[in-house]
Amino acid sequence: MITPGDFKQSNRRLNSWKSIAAYFERDERTVKRWESQRGLPVHRVPGAGRSSVYAYTDELAGWLKAADTHAPLSLADDSSSEAFLTISAPMPAPASLPIVVTAPAAVTARPAEPAKGSKSYRGTILFVLAAAAVTFALASYVAYRRFESAHLTFASSRPAGLKHSVNPEAEELFLQGLYHWNKRTPESLNLALDDFTQSIVRDPNYAPAYAGLADCYNLMREFTLMPAKDAYPRAMAAAKRAIALDDTLSEAHNSLAFADFYWNWDATRAEHEFQRAIALDPNSVVAHHWYATFLSVLGRSKEALTEIENARKLDPQSSAILADKGLILFNAGQASQAVALLKQIETSDPSFLSPHSYLAIAYLRTHDDPAYLQEAKSAAKLLNNQNGLRIAAAGEKGLAQSGETGMLRAMLAVQKELYAKEQFSAYDLASTYCLLGEKEQALKLLTTAVTKREEQVIAIRSDVCFTSLHDDPAYRALVAQVGLPPFK
Repeated sequence: MITPGDFKQSNRRLNSWKSIAAYFERDERTVKRWESQRGLPVHRVPGAGRSSVYAYTDELAGWLKAADTHAPLSLADDSSSEAFLTISAPMPAPASLPIVVTAPAAVTARPAEPAKGSKSYRGTILFVLAAAAVTFALASYVAYRRFESAHLTFASSRPAGLKHSVNPEAEELFLQGLYHWNKRTPESLNLALDDFTQSIVRDPNYAPAYAGLADCYNLMREFTLMPAKDAYPRAMAAAKRAIALDDTLSEAHNSLAFADFYWNWDATRAEHEFQRAIALDPNSVVAHHWYATFLSVLGRSKEALTEIENARKLDPQSSAILADKGLILFNAGQASQAVALLKQIETSDPSFLSPHSYLAIAYLRTHDDPAYLQEAKSAAKLLNNQNGLRIAAAGEKGLAQSGETGMLRAMLAVQKELYAKEQFSAYDLASTYCLLGEKEQALKLLTTAVTKREEQVIAIRSDVCFTSLHDDPAYRALVAQVGLPPFK
């Protein structure tokens, strides 16, 4: 089965500065500076001059991993300035991760020179953002002002009694970040991350900006190629910082709840935080929305539908809420209603990832294999994921030759090859084996996935691919190990 977990790029050769910059979603000036100052692994074509370059995505990913070792939770890198401002959180972040943000251009301090022999020039930033100064057209400015006043995302009003006096420029950047965040595309989430970062630079004690930062990371592991192991710890660090600054901020508790559940598998603490967020702000769209998806994963479908409807009433125009309502309906056994809703969203917003991903799941389980493959390809294209496209192409050939079983077998062959290269998860491989009726192999791989704490494992109870395993004691033991409630 192709799921969002499949959408990771395989090793590719990038043949220009432009494509290397696009890989990082940065500009060419920035990546050239990384190559000269921080050891970015870029190769040159012999005899073709310095402008003829190429790089391999596996080497770039390795460089990022090394950078994370030296500077975890680096949130921004200003291509026009070498200045950095470190903001220490009073609450301990996961693995003692500090929060580092780019200083405004007026700050002229430079980072300390590394000690002789230091490896710090290998890179200091994992996911870096070009510095801020995003020029908005008047229409966009008016749009995000209306957007904020209509409560389309976080409630921007602060609780009564909050004494912190907000820097007006920080607040403007925060509101701009909300506008970008709600679009849920790789480009818009990077813009939002930069906006929230710059808001923190201008006001290091502005709690809503940290909550916004946390929610960017909570979404980036789904809507971009950022790995969950990088995104969730950063989300938790930012959420905890927000709570330390203002414990009455609903958005901060909601952000922490999301990461706590999907990364730490702590359903009890997550539910406490979700309920705290809703109690602090009963009109929080995001709190009702994310609480609904949490309840669906736990198998509490009736409550989930109530909460997603609460979110929809607060924000009837949100494609994200409607898409997740579709998935909740499908998990609740209302497949036809789910598909109809998701197709409606897909038609109105074809570039939005979630309807394609959810429809792929629905079509696979309802045995509409051509539609499944089409949606799987659409989702892979939106994420520029070559592995997902390759799996779908294999599935098309298998379907033409031998029907659904041929499709699954052809997909499995590619998935096993990618799994051997650590480019495919044990969890997703288990789902294909289960759909083929090979339960023993599926359980073996699910055990591996749980042991490795793969991101997708949190869905083990609600994933319809494993319906045939529901009565198996070994499967139920794995569900319990993840901290999910037993089947009734």
